[in-house]
Amino acid sequence: MPETPVFRTMRRPGPAGRLQNPQSLALTAGLALLWQIIAMTGLVPAYMLPSPVRVVQAFIADFPLLMHHLGRTLIEALWGLLLSVAVSLALAVLLDANRFLKRSVTPLLLLTQTMPTIAIAPLLILWMGYGMAPKIALIFITCFFPLTIGLLDGFDQADEDAIRLLKSMGAKGRQIYRYIKIPQSMGAFFSGLKISSSYAIIGAVISEWLGGDAGLGVYMVRVRRSYSFDKMFAVILLTAVLSLLLMKLVTELEKAAMPYRKE
Repeated sequence: MPETPVFRTMRRPGPAGRLQNPQSLALTAGLALLWQIIAMTGLVPAYMLPSPVRVVQAFIADFPLLMHHLGRTLIEALWGLLLSVAVSLALAVLLDANRFLKRSVTPLLLLTQTMPTIAIAPLLILWMGYGMAPKIALIFITCFFPLTIGLLDGFDQADEDAIRLLKSMGAKGRQIYRYIKIPQSMGAFFSGLKISSSYAIIGAVISEWLGGDAGLGVYMVRVRRSYSFDKMFAVILLTAVLSLLLMKLVTELEKAAMPYRKE
């Protein structure tokens, strides 16, 4: 019997999918080894490129302090990300329901992405002070655009025949969104959420560079002034790992929300 799409969707990933992570780990290990060799040969001064061993030692030595600053950065990133998700969903539904408003507001959404983040952060600190509010606001500005655009694209690609069928049965607007548009836009939404989750960490660190009393960005500014570049590299690697973990969390949420989607 020929294989149907349903059976193809339920099929387990093959050997190629299982080998993807070991290949990535091997590539990462190879790059770390090359980095260590370059540092040991002295081709680049140690203060410019500390070896991976020194970076790991710096991470271990400052682990409690790093965890303290990491907690503040995570709180800011999660609040900004959650706020951007809520506003993006409401704004996307509003713009999709009103075509005139969509044509008017979309250029303004694009405009928010043309302004450099490093230029917006001082203004937010000037208006909101040095607390968490300007950090969350900057993360929100950074994250809500890919979420809103992804949802709008998902709404535009909804099945028109299914929408007309529901309308012929007397369905209201909220029922069309509940049963057709929102479920069919989940793929685009989670794609935007993966991008936004990495932007959230970057936005939090950038905002902390310019003011604050805690956070990974504040820690980076302090160790840079003391020329402890091994500690700066430790924060950079920690930020990269944190972004990857958030993206992995979003991937797991996507699998839970869309178990029918093909791997």
